[in-house]
Amino acid sequence: MSKRSDTKRTEQPAEEREKAEETAPETSAKAEPTQEELLKQELEKEKALSEDYKRKWYSVSAEYENYRKRTAFQSAQRYQEGRADVIGKLFPIADNLERALASCTDEATQKGIRMVTAAFEKILSDEKIETIDPVGQPFDAKKHEAVLAVEAEEGEESGTVRQVFLKGYEREGKVLRFAQVVVVK
Repeated sequence: MSKRSDTKRTEQPAEEREKAEETAPETSAKAEPTQEELLKQELEKEKALSEDYKRKWYSVSAEYENYRKRTAFQSAQRYQEGRADVIGKLFPIADNLERALASCTDEATQKGIRMVTAAFEKILSDEKIETIDPVGQPFDAKKHEAVLAVEAEEGEESGTVRQVFLKGYEREGKVLRFAQVVVVK
């Protein structure tokens, strides 16, 4: 009995070993890819990586181009605003020249003041700055500053500008100085 049980024990493992050896080459062939398959897998990984780098490069290039355009626009805009600020400081001088012209009686002096005023107006036109002179037009709070309201005379409509105390100035729709006006009630 012990011999038989010993032979059964030794026979079973030998049979199992044979079955394992028969199936082992098949599973090992399936489990281990060939050199060609490994290279193909590696190539696919590298292609995917290069596409990712390419996409990122395009994105960064586009961002840089947008940044460059935005900063160039902002720089030009700041420059224009700085020029408008400097010219805005000259508006009181133009106001004083107009007052001097109105009060001057000497013809030669008036001619000189007109020449200076014309030079100033040329600078304004070169800078694309327009005068806001709304006499007879409806009051517009976006461009005018009402300093006085007066009773309507015959033929005047309520809400119109009767007189301008100080001229206003604007550039391309942006008000640089509001016109100070007298408005009809």
